[in-house]
Amino acid sequence: MRSYTESDISAAIQDVSSGKSIHKAALHWGIPRSTLISRLHGRQSRRESKSAYQKLSPVQEKHLADWILAQEALGVAPTHTQIKELAQRVLALHGNPMPLGKNWIESFLRRHPALRTKRQRRIDSQRINGASTEAIKPENRHNMDEHGILEGQGGNGLVVGSSELRSIQQKQPGSRCWTTILECASAVGRAIPPLVIYKGKSVQEQWLPMNSMNFEDGSSIRAIKAGRMTRSPSNGSKRSLYRKPPPNDPKDARLLILDGHGSHTTDDFMSLCYQNNIYLLFLPPHSSHVLQPLDIGVFAAMKTYYRKEIGFLSLLTDSAPIGKLNFLICYSRARKKALSAQNIKGGWRGSGLWPQPKATGRDNTGLS
Repeated sequence: MRSYTESDISAAIQDVSSGKSIHKAALHWGIPRSTLISRLHGRQSRRESKSAYQKLSPVQEKHLADWILAQEALGVAPTHTQIKELAQRVLALHGNPMPLGKNWIESFLRRHPALRTKRQRRIDSQRINGASTEAIKPENRHNMDEHGILEGQGGNGLVVGSSELRSIQQKQPGSRCWTTILECASAVGRAIPPLVIYKGKSVQEQWLPMNSMNFEDGSSIRAIKAGRMTRSPSNGSKRSLYRKPPPNDPKDARLLILDGHGSHTTDDFMSLCYQNNIYLLFLPPHSSHVLQPLDIGVFAAMKTYYRKEIGFLSLLTDSAPIGKLNFLICYSRARKKALSAQNIKGGWRGSGLWPQPKATGRDNTGLS
């Protein structure tokens, strides 16, 4: 006798309710007659009878299974270890600190036949557009990327002076301190307040503009010993960034497009995204310059405007290092110009991630 599923049993029960005999319904759907009779008398399936002993409820497991399938479609299928870690964190959130058994993942996969273990393969960069699903609204699609700026690096543009000299020295604030900034922007041209990461042990009050009048509301500032993103501090630093803005409908999923930096692939980070209904789309290695909307449409303009602000500052002050306070002021002014809705949307169009390129009947050369 062939194997049968819960849907087969449901169909057989429906046939009996419609007037077909138990014997014929059981024979047609390949179900033992005794099994069909017991189910007609209200006996639960084996899975239902054991669900009370599962660590995760069936609803929680269904949510986790759906998230795994969505991540696979985006090219970032989780490993056994990551799935088990996510499940453990879900339990902890609901007040159950008991660890999962060593055979939990095998049992979980048996309960969800739509999932199976398979060998991963690298995703081609040409398939990224196909992974950007229409099911997620454009206002819920975000690109996150970090870039670094030397605090005192101004521009090397042309200046006007005496015709007797072929060149002229221009004073610049001499700070060579490297600052990392995380930016995040949606496909509709809306930017989230940034996360600024200074090199240091802690944030000093004198680094901040008075009452933050010169910096965006909601911005976050962190101090990290390395002065750049590493694996360990990323989640605490990014927590506020990824929780806003919330979707208009709490049931709506969000898509976060980012590179494959080590700080983005930790269990903590993936768990945080899972808890907030955020799907991750990691870009292939060495493709940021063609697939990262912020890289294409914003960061080059950002650094140009910042250097101009440094130039204006050098005309008004002495040649002392710019310092973190003046850096925030100059960066804020540059950011307002560079992170315009027009630039952000242009970056999304240039990457091909949104809106999707329309078929025009022409090839890449522009010839019909």
